[in-house]
Amino acid sequence: MTTTPPQGQNPYAQGQNPYAQGQQPAGQPQQPQAPYPPQGGQPQQPGQVPYAPFPNQGVPAPQPPRRKVSFKLIKNIVIVLVVLGVAIGSFIASRDDADTAAVGDCMHRGSSSSNDPDLEVVDCKSSKAQYVVLAKIKGTYSGQMAASTKCEAEAKAKGFEYVYTQSGDGGDFLLCLKGYAK
Repeated sequence: MTTTPPQGQNPYAQGQNPYAQGQQPAGQPQQPQAPYPPQGGQPQQPGQVPYAPFPNQGVPAPQPPRRKVSFKLIKNIVIVLVVLGVAIGSFIASRDDADTAAVGDCMHRGSSSSNDPDLEVVDCKSSKAQYVVLAKIKGTYSGQMAASTKCEAEAKAKGFEYVYTQSGDGGDFLLCLKGYAK
């Protein structure tokens, strides 16, 4: 059984043989050649444009290795997340609860200092509840007397016993407080 060679150019064609005979020197008669088509292809059809043979394709280049996630990268991401967590936690913890207090909230005094009582909002059912907010009034009040006068003028703050003022961070306000009886 014989097989016919594939059509078109020979993909396994080799370059010229380095051991082949050279050309005849100039002036020498050339040897006659047979009227056969060249090896490795078919005769060219009239009007067909010739084209160059395919270059030797060889083995495809290997794919570049996948980039592995390094321990250093993971460590740096974890450090950034921890720093962000600490920063956010510090911000939330440093916020004064008096800022977030609303009428009806119960408060606990965390410090005995009259300059910084460290008020925090607590559940009114908690044993920590010491005061109830009767009124929260926006504005700046320069002294105890001005704050007390403002709480007395506020209808819903009748019966107040204590005042708390906060100013300096753009959220100036006054809390009118009353002792909380459980």
